Amino acid sequence: MLSYRTATLVAVTLVTVTLGAVTGTPAAAAPPAIAGCPSFPAGNAWNIRVDALPVARASAALIASIGLARGLHADFGSGLWEGKPIGIPVTVVGRATPRSRVAFDYADESDRVAYPIPADVRIEGGATSTGDRHALLVDRAACRLYELYALRRAGRGWAAGSGATWDLRSNRVRPAGWTSADAAGLPILPGLARPEEALAPGGIRHALRFTVPATRRAYVAPARHYASSSTDPVLPPMGLRVRLRASYPLASLPPQARAVALALQRYGMILADNGSPWYVSGVPDARWSNDDLHALGRITGADLEVVGHTR
Repeated sequence: MLSYRTATLVAVTLVTVTLGAVTGTPAAAAPPAIAGCPSFPAGNAWNIRVDALPVARASAALIASIGLARGLHADFGSGLWEGKPIGIPVTVVGRATPRSRVAFDYADESDRVAYPIPADVRIEGGATSTGDRHALLVDRAACRLYELYALRRAGRGWAAGSGATWDLRSNRVRPAGWTSADAAGLPILPGLARPEEALAPGGIRHALRFTVPATRRAYVAPARHYASSSTDPVLPPMGLRVRLRASYPLASLPPQARAVALALQRYGMILADNGSPWYVSGVPDARWSNDDLHALGRITGADLEVVGHTR
């Protein structure tokens, strides 16, 4: 497994912001919020604007490897698709929520603490899903985030592929080389599009999470983990930050797609997992307009660029 230093050096032309404050990069006046808690500090990598940073020298090759002609896809929305809710849900919990020990498939890189899992916890794809089954839990009392991958019942308890927890008021990151509930070792929550943000006057004020079909055996900050055996330099490393070109005509998009696209211009999106090309993550919610969100498909890889190094 590559060390953090080595993995960063192999992609020196790419953005290498940390989860702490970044000198010379504008931060939001206040961080995004959820359940009365910050979604990490204002200077966190998810919450900094990258529209003024240069384009990476390797941008064209990296974008081409993902798909120049492939359009963006909102992997979230309202209603059901094939009988399942569309997106990654969030469950808000509190002091009274029962705590459970979870049996992990990847225990060596999981946080083995008691997780606040209510009986009606919301799971990605629904209770009968055979997919990633992410479960995101926000403890509003402690402002703490718990995330689980492949959560499932195990007898009277719970089992999962992996799990991680974060203090939502802190920039502390996973140990170098550790996964989380996401392949890149990142928190999922701060990269989700949420309708209460998209419909608000200030819009979405953070980067979004996205996936690609093939990644490199490397990662750049803020990512902490890779999920590939390939060393092909044209493949993107985990943590790659991509943004929508400033020249893209936002006025051509319907309101909700425009809100997502504006966030992609200002904050970009961070590569967090292997999956379908240019799939952007968000929460399932009845307030989304699926017709609006489908318009994001007009934005293709040719409209995107990799954010360059900060120094």
